[in-house]
Amino acid sequence: MSSRKITIAIDGFSSCGKSTLAKAIAKELDYIFIDTGAMYRSVALYCLRNNLVHNNEINTLEIIDVLPKIDIHFDKNQISGKLEVQLNKEFVEPFIRTMEVSQLVSKIAAIKEVRAKLVEEQQKMGIKGGVVMDGRDIGSVVFPNAELKLFITASPEIRTERRYLELYQTNNTVSKEDIRKNLEERDHLDSTREESPLIQAEDAILLDNSNYTQEEQLQVALELVKKAGGI
Repeated sequence: MSSRKITIAIDGFSSCGKSTLAKAIAKELDYIFIDTGAMYRSVALYCLRNNLVHNNEINTLEIIDVLPKIDIHFDKNQISGKLEVQLNKEFVEPFIRTMEVSQLVSKIAAIKEVRAKLVEEQQKMGIKGGVVMDGRDIGSVVFPNAELKLFITASPEIRTERRYLELYQTNNTVSKEDIRKNLEERDHLDSTREESPLIQAEDAILLDNSNYTQEEQLQVALELVKKAGGI
């Protein structure tokens, strides 16, 4: 294996398996995995907990005012043994994956000041390379000079099914129709927002994983890492 540590940027729509692939690559290469979506979800969770959302409408000015009070870092969870996001020193992984947070996160991510704060933190995390980072604007904004950029996609039916299986573990009342509508809304918001919209960077490699197993997808990605000089 190469001793060179590159930066791997993975972008794509929600529920395409970005994080699953990023985690697998990081484990295989002994890289650090950073889930930027978890960071935006953590801000959304903070807003919900602190009554900054009313009838699914956000108070943008109040959210901007409280940003200095929001501290988001990644650390090893001694219980799970995994690198997980912390919101003001609390591990919040179970709380940021709810449907309530999912319905809010794209609106939070569209706020310019929120993006500026989190992008700065993300760039600090990956400054030395050896990082696999997934999100919506990693290859286009956070790391435009990343040695390898992947843009992940999958069919709407596959994405809905994946999200349903994930949520059903903690909420057996969730419906596929609600999930499908949520994904459509998030796709629209993520792609049309003014600040750092979700786009495929010109030099990103498109990977449709609709018909891949997780292992097949990983092997394809590792071949691309090798070509980029990371193995």
